[in-house]
Amino acid sequence: MRDDHPDVGTVRAVIGLACRAPSIHNTQPWRWTVGDSSVHLFADPSRTLPATDPDGRDLLVSCGAALHHLRVGFAALGWATVVRRLPDPAEPDHLAAVTFYPRQASAEDIALSAAIPHRRTDRRRFSSWEVPADLVRVLVDRAAEHGAILVAADDPRDRFRITSAISAASWQQGMNPAYASELAAWAGRGRGAREGVPAANIPSVPVSHGDTEMRPFPNGSLTVSTPGWEDDAGALLVLATSSDDRGSRLRAGEALSAVLLTATDSRLATCPLSQLLEVTATRDLLREHVLDDVAFPQLVLRVGWAPVSGEPLPATPRRALDDVLG
Repeated sequence: MRDDHPDVGTVRAVIGLACRAPSIHNTQPWRWTVGDSSVHLFADPSRTLPATDPDGRDLLVSCGAALHHLRVGFAALGWATVVRRLPDPAEPDHLAAVTFYPRQASAEDIALSAAIPHRRTDRRRFSSWEVPADLVRVLVDRAAEHGAILVAADDPRDRFRITSAISAASWQQGMNPAYASELAAWAGRGRGAREGVPAANIPSVPVSHGDTEMRPFPNGSLTVSTPGWEDDAGALLVLATSSDDRGSRLRAGEALSAVLLTATDSRLATCPLSQLLEVTATRDLLREHVLDDVAFPQLVLRVGWAPVSGEPLPATPRRALDDVLG
């Protein structure tokens, strides 16, 4: 290994770890190229979801999460990264150029990297234990470190606006045949699939957890527990940015990754909720009435403690590394 950048084996291993990032419907909409002393992230426009994500916002957030996963993986192996975002205006799909310099890995670097293979999108009911305010503040700080704003919906009026917007967006998307076809194409995948949302990770019936309606994916086989006596105390957190250009959306994905990995390291269960941001009217409502028209919402996160009796969720599949390297 040279002193100024990691060797080929290390780079491939870290890119494989980066590809564990969450993405809209597990489309994994990224490509990577490796230079002599750099790694480059590209968007893969062939994996855009035109009915779900017509302006490509979810795609950019997904790629931002992969970029942060990459940086975490290198940091844990003793390589700090320098990132040039959107380095070539003539090539808009070129999202980031990453170079390296050696640096001692910190305990936090190692912990976040170790959280990557354990993170799951958990669509099941959470327990009645509330997320401590101190832990929420840690998540808020993680988002801020990456240029984003994380707002907890502590006010019942804000929470009602968010949950109502989720239901409204679900209804509007459900009226669109193209959306239904797109969802069916990417959801309910079998064990041999390398992409899409597996049936084993989708509730077998449409569910709402307390006041929060989950996106109704088809063809699920995941058994969900009935509410019983225990309320769902999952917190809702709005991830936002001060502007809404491509760079801001990419940074939102980086902040999303930082928040999710920190939550996973703290043993919290998480579930990104993008549906209400995919409909212009409900996204505008969130911006105006929850964020006071001062920031642009990019995602809502549902965070809580998984029930003690909950079975571990299987990992979602990933494309072969050689399929995303080129």
